[in-house]
Amino acid sequence: MAGKTLQKITAKHKKGRNLVSLLKEVQDEYGYLPAQVMTEVADSLDIPVGEVYGTGTFYSFFSTQPLGKNIIRVCKSVPCYLADNQSVITEIQKQLGIKPGETTDDGEFSLQLTNCIGACDKAPAMMINDTVYSELTSAKISEILSNYR
Repeated sequence: MAGKTLQKITAKHKKGRNLVSLLKEVQDEYGYLPAQVMTEVADSLDIPVGEVYGTGTFYSFFSTQPLGKNIIRVCKSVPCYLADNQSVITEIQKQLGIKPGETTDDGEFSLQLTNCIGACDKAPAMMINDTVYSELTSAKISEILSNYR
């Protein structure tokens, strides 16, 4: 399944064995972390598959399932919770018709809840792909999502 691309990625990381960085590159290549690819990574690095799977499932920015083109991550840590992150989640659900952990039928958006994204001083916050949006309101969310459609 993986082929030459995975071989290049694992070869680059064999010396430093930074598994998190390696898995990030794998996810960037495949869009998620397929089980077969995690097994191939383990074999290539000569480490237990449980170590690779454990790392790939521990961090909320990794996914073992295919995700939408635009990944929305709503912060669920205490500052965002206290700033009413639930209204953000509710507004996104209303606009996209999906719940946390789901992807729109057209594959454009996935909605995930995640821990701190580093915008605690401007809560509530979310990320879409690599862009952080803060001090969110319903109107802001509508405007932001329209830019991704």
